[in-house]
Amino acid sequence: MNEKKQQSAIKALNRIMETELAGVVRYTHYSLMVFGYTRIPIVSWLKGNAQESLDHAHKAGELVTLLGGHPSLKIGSLLETEKHDIGDILRESLAHEKNALKGYYDLLKIAEGESVLLEEYAREMIVQEELHLDEVNKMLRKPGDVAPFAG
Repeated sequence: MNEKKQQSAIKALNRIMETELAGVVRYTHYSLMVFGYTRIPIVSWLKGNAQESLDHAHKAGELVTLLGGHPSLKIGSLLETEKHDIGDILRESLAHEKNALKGYYDLLKIAEGESVLLEEYAREMIVQEELHLDEVNKMLRKPGDVAPFAG
């Protein structure tokens, strides 16, 4: 990988790291804002997402240092609707996950034909993120709806 591609990969990995760290904060916040009789399983799911985001951020940071870069101390966007209905939380989660997925696709474009390590990492994370998007999409559907959530 030439120096220019390497710097592009480091930049992409740092964006991924920032997005995933925002996910840690976002999912932790959401877990504190869930109320009602379905609270326990939803809070557990959100806490799991926060931990997964932290693990993803750590992996991206490790790859930054593998490439000789400096891991970012920034955190991605944390804008929210200030609405805390479960549907609102899930729709915000869906938007966040789509943003994370874009970061991994951006890295894949940089890595293709340049680094098997980064290609495989990006592909693995794309699979995980797409499955996670599907999970959130299914949670947003009304019981009995088989068509993907479009809102």
